[in-house]
Amino acid sequence: MSKEPTGPLKGLRVFDLTRVLAGPTCVQMLADLGADVIKIEKPGSGDDTRGFAPPFMPGTQESAYFTGVNRNKRSVTLDIARPEGQEIARKLIAGCDILVENFKVGALTKYGLGYAQLHERFPGLVYCSITGFGQTGPYAPRPGYDSLVQAMGGVMSLTGEPDGMPQKVGVPVADLFAGLYGCIGILAALRHRATTGQGQQIDIGMLDANAAWLANQAMNFLATGENPPRLGNQHPNIVPYQVFPTADGHIVLSIGNDPTFRRFCEQFDLAHLLGDPRFASNAARVSNRALVTETLTPVMQRHSTAWWVERLEALKIGCGPINTLAEVFADPQIEARGVVIDMPHASGASVKVLANPVRLSETPADYRLPPPLLGQHTEEVLTGLLGLDADALAGLRERGVV
Repeated sequence: MSKEPTGPLKGLRVFDLTRVLAGPTCVQMLADLGADVIKIEKPGSGDDTRGFAPPFMPGTQESAYFTGVNRNKRSVTLDIARPEGQEIARKLIAGCDILVENFKVGALTKYGLGYAQLHERFPGLVYCSITGFGQTGPYAPRPGYDSLVQAMGGVMSLTGEPDGMPQKVGVPVADLFAGLYGCIGILAALRHRATTGQGQQIDIGMLDANAAWLANQAMNFLATGENPPRLGNQHPNIVPYQVFPTADGHIVLSIGNDPTFRRFCEQFDLAHLLGDPRFASNAARVSNRALVTETLTPVMQRHSTAWWVERLEALKIGCGPINTLAEVFADPQIEARGVVIDMPHASGASVKVLANPVRLSETPADYRLPPPLLGQHTEEVLTGLLGLDADALAGLRERGVV
């Protein structure tokens, strides 16, 4: 694995003041695409997620959580609460194109690292702030957490069984979406800078992002004024498009339109349903959701999941098994696409990480640097970029600045 960037963002440098998930997700995407990332971590402790364990990655003392979103980054320990640390930060920022941070609103201003302060000094700097609620509004000072934002953002009111409790999504989607929207904003700001020379601030609020990705369910509400009900594993606008039990497990059946429903019925001895007005169209089936489910459930239970998958796929009818993660990562499609890659780690072990899903034909993502040890690149960055000598570094370490 080359340590030299090869992606489309090669030549750009990122000053990374993020930790946990939303910010690191955003920055790892930039890093995978070739940006040189300097990840700033607090001396002695570093990114909070270094302590989010067990599990640790085998053969290392690194948490699986941290390892997942911090490849292709150089770790520099630096105490930005100290004036010396702030001055070093500004010197490094002078050579950076992008700064990404997820501190509470206004927290970096007291260190001289707020957007207005840096924009005046570095007008071309693209500055991305990711917070729970954005830089403005009555909730701006509040801390943001994924489950909190899922609750406040409405997705929990839509998720879960109709007679059960509201449920959050099983992965931290509020964090992840905020990070990806941040990356999109940064790429747009870079394009603007390329034509004008002017940097700007990207203001990402997790709650804003959560509302945006409510997508069709938000539109259902805006169209009716009614909160869509929790439907478990059923689709709000298409029936049947849901989980059904089979003879030995479960399957997702996704019948997206009326011609597909007709094909399904004709192939599986259900042609009599086609003359029933309650089944005749998708709109009718949505209105008679319970009846459709009750009618099809015993049909689906006659055969195994594998039996159904084989026959439905042959008919080009959407379907799929409900895989465990072991089954996901053993799936031949996942293996063929190289979704999991091995990277050598500074511990001497090899760590498995998830590949970047953005597949570029000419400038693919590269995996040049494994997730770093805390402060692994402090000397390399401060000597290579700022020209500090060994005595200066020793003095900074002695004073707890790095």
